[in-house]
Amino acid sequence: MDKAGVEFDEGFEAQRLSMLSQQFPEMAEGRGNVSFYAEDDEARLSHASWETEGELAVVAGESGFKLYLMELLDTLIQYRAQCGRSCWKKGIVHIDQGDLRIEWLLGDDTENG
Repeated sequence: MDKAGVEFDEGFEAQRLSMLSQQFPEMAEGRGNVSFYAEDDEARLSHASWETEGELAVVAGESGFKLYLMELLDTLIQYRAQCGRSCWKKGIVHIDQGDLRIEWLLGDDTENG
């Protein structure tokens, strides 16, 4: 991954998650987590799994929220890798009645976990 002088914007992720939340007010009714990761060193979203209360996963799929969140996660993984952040392969999006928050986790390897 090319890390040629791209400066990391600390507010970028929160801003994009907030924008997504505002686009989908129907997500304000539920709670859940979306765990995700990127395999290998491609800096692309490989897998995501949803753990939600009630019908949140169904609402997310039918409204288009799920698709947009997956696209955003792919973008954020690429962005963090491009900026040389240590955590970019793995994380959890916490959904709490419309509030979206991302938690980046250490990966399985020490190079770019």
